[in-house]
Amino acid sequence: MRKLGVIGIGNVGVTVAYTIVSQGIADELVMIDANDKKVLAEKLDFEDAMPRMPYHTEIKIQDYADLKDADVVITAFGDIQASVRTGNRFAEFEINSKNAVEVGRKLKEAGFNGVLINISNPCDAITTILQQETGLPRNRVFGTGTFLDTARMQHVVGDYLHQDSRNIDGYVLGEHGNSQFNAWSTVRANNKLITEILSQAEIEALDSKPSEGAWTVASGKGYTSYAIATCGVRLAQAVMSNAKLFAPASVYVESLGTYIGYPAIIGADGVEEVVELKLNAKEEEQLARSVQYIKNHVAQLGKD
Repeated sequence: MRKLGVIGIGNVGVTVAYTIVSQGIADELVMIDANDKKVLAEKLDFEDAMPRMPYHTEIKIQDYADLKDADVVITAFGDIQASVRTGNRFAEFEINSKNAVEVGRKLKEAGFNGVLINISNPCDAITTILQQETGLPRNRVFGTGTFLDTARMQHVVGDYLHQDSRNIDGYVLGEHGNSQFNAWSTVRANNKLITEILSQAEIEALDSKPSEGAWTVASGKGYTSYAIATCGVRLAQAVMSNAKLFAPASVYVESLGTYIGYPAIIGADGVEEVVELKLNAKEEEQLARSVQYIKNHVAQLGKD
């Protein structure tokens, strides 16, 4: 039986849950949220839709014990309005660091031993706390990280070149936040290096477009939902089907000593391999700055 859990049924979490139910990705779905009325309402709404769906999903709510035998749990708790107001995902750190401690401990008490995928912001720091509190191996706890930011880059470059965004390869690396960067040396369009297709001036003009697009969505809607939910579900599917998906995510990189957006192979055991990239000197400096930014914020947790 394919069993998934979603913790945090806000705009992102409920989109994750709806994607799971509407696409028949799980036989059983467990939803948990701090708001009892909200999670019950979502459960009933899904069940009302079930007679018109081609799939059936058993839905349970509000009991961590039901997550003991879940294959994958996706965490999506938080207060995105704090990020939208400030333009900084670390604005959610104070509340989400507390949420992560509570959720991590409850998952541990429930005996959960599957794979944990974190969406909650700031993604890399919260993924760190969840791993520490659950006590799960680092490879079985990871975050969406720059999987979404990379998709935004693909979208921007694809539009500029009048190409399908799926024809664009490459990575956005680092923190899922203000210190992320487009690793242009890795970007290809139809297998041609972007540096051979576009001028340096064109690349510089595109450089900020992916993150600008993210804040356009967040400020216009008050949140983001479809793209990040799609990323979370895709990673969960990679685990459940042992897909060996090669993708950037918030993974623990031993050589860097932190969770950070970096390409890895995702399979049944979570992060099965972190794949080292050959970056240019500028990108290595950007990565180092991002590493330090994450570490500095995580270090503050023990001082508060």
